[in-house]
Amino acid sequence: MTAMENKLVRNLTGRVVSNKMDKTVTVLVERKVKHPVIGKVIRRTKKYHAHDENNAYSEGDVVVIEECRPLSKTKAWRVTEVLSKGRVE
Repeated sequence: MTAMENKLVRNLTGRVVSNKMDKTVTVLVERKVKHPVIGKVIRRTKKYHAHDENNAYSEGDVVVIEECRPLSKTKAWRVTEVLSKGRVE
């Protein structure tokens, strides 16, 4: 095995909410957690900047992003695949 084969890569699924930057998209990732006191299941969201080399993704697309080396001050994720395209209006 090489060093790349046994490296664990984190993958997240989210929705593109902005593609205004060059070669970068903002992906909103949503997760559900149980409140520690109340016990109610609540939604938590976080936005990640992900690298989009060809500016191929638009708002509303559901994509898979994977962690990579830091590409800029705020960007350390890369878009790997699109699960569904957003609506075109």
